[in-house]
Amino acid sequence: MKVNVEIDCTPAEARHFLGLPDVQPLNDHLVAEMQKRMDANLAAMQPEELMKSWASFGVQAQEQFRQLMQAAVTTQK
Repeated sequence: MKVNVEIDCTPAEARHFLGLPDVQPLNDHLVAEMQKRMDANLAAMQPEELMKSWASFGVQAQEQFRQLMQAAVTTQK
């Protein structure tokens, strides 16, 4: 015997029916925190800021960056 039951409800209604907690406030908080952190880190991802941080490491970092770029170019061919 096969029985199919279709229930038309929203996710919030389903959570309430099953007794699950409402996680919407937590989700909203986490999304807002992620957006805040991403906005704060965008300034560090600007090309000028990246070059300043890499230049502070000296020649070794520049050489590693060059090798990274060369490896990326050779794998693309």
